Amino acid sequence: MYRHGKWMEVVLELKDADYWIYRGEGAANLVLAYSGSSPTFVGKVLRIQKAPRTESPRNGYDSEDSHSALTNDECLNWRETEDIVSAPTREIAEQLYVQHDISPLLGYEHIDAGICVFLSKEFLEAVERISFPSVLLSELMQPWSTLNVILHFLCSSIQFFHMISERSDYNPLDLFSGSKDRMHKAIKALFVTPQNNFHIFLNGSLILGGLGGEADSTRCMIGEAFENVLNGVIQADGGQRTSNFLHLVTEAISGSGLLGRLLEVQMLDNIDIEGAIHAYYNLVCQPCIACRDLGGEKLSARYAYLHSMSSDESLKIVRDYLIAATTKDLSLMISFRSREDRDVESPNNGVFLDSTNQRFE
Repeated sequence: MYRHGKWMEVVLELKDADYWIYRGEGAANLVLAYSGSSPTFVGKVLRIQKAPRTESPRNGYDSEDSHSALTNDECLNWRETEDIVSAPTREIAEQLYVQHDISPLLGYEHIDAGICVFLSKEFLEAVERISFPSVLLSELMQPWSTLNVILHFLCSSIQFFHMISERSDYNPLDLFSGSKDRMHKAIKALFVTPQNNFHIFLNGSLILGGLGGEADSTRCMIGEAFENVLNGVIQADGGQRTSNFLHLVTEAISGSGLLGRLLEVQMLDNIDIEGAIHAYYNLVCQPCIACRDLGGEKLSARYAYLHSMSSDESLKIVRDYLIAATTKDLSLMISFRSREDRDVESPNNGVFLDSTNQRFE
């Protein structure tokens, strides 16, 4: 494992494959959950990259003898964080990027930067047989627990329309509005049309949402079936559990304050790629291809102020753009566990559901 700047080798072999079960996937990664008893992996999931990565040149920005896994330009961009620049693999560099740049902005209590581990070829071949083809290398770990809600935020309303069989009323502006009523409206809309943006697991089993991102793979327990599943979790009469559950989700998200912080980080990008690209060419000390392609003095003059900036100012624009882009496509995972003893202090955040007089961690 690579953690806090130290390398401790952990390799998952063929004998370990039976303890990892399919949990879900996105376009680039496959997620497996651990079902064994090893303290190292209990409560973790394994994120495996689906396709082999084309390795970047392993020379740094300051020396041809550098062993950085990043490109020269990447080293220049992250030069203020030596751990990232000197990381021996891109996977480790990405884990350190989350640890050093994303976690402080969104809160260490909200972010699990993960732990990098090695996967043997035999382990991957076994995973390929039990889950999905074309699974190759690279992983991170993150926690899972009892009643789980997963929201995937992608700030685009037009993605994958050819896969969607029903139009959703979900509006990201409602979720990020800061108004609890509008947030609840967004949560209800996601519940009604979850597609691949809203998942609910109970004791590790998917009860709502799609596993692979296509409408046909969406599993929906709705109406009375969903009410029955929540029996024993939400202490309410039949017909009222779903409504109370959605209020619980709203309370948890609203109370965390995370979406406000997330919006602030997304707004670090205030000139978009059309502006950031000019700062990038300043940073790498190359003629601006973007200005050349614009053609005409009037058009290129629109960005003249960007080319008058110092190297440090250009660096900040590029870094802010990349950090903001990271937070525009992510997932929020919430794990709920009911609390019977209200007097015992808990290290986890608490949510009180007034309508059922229940407290959850």
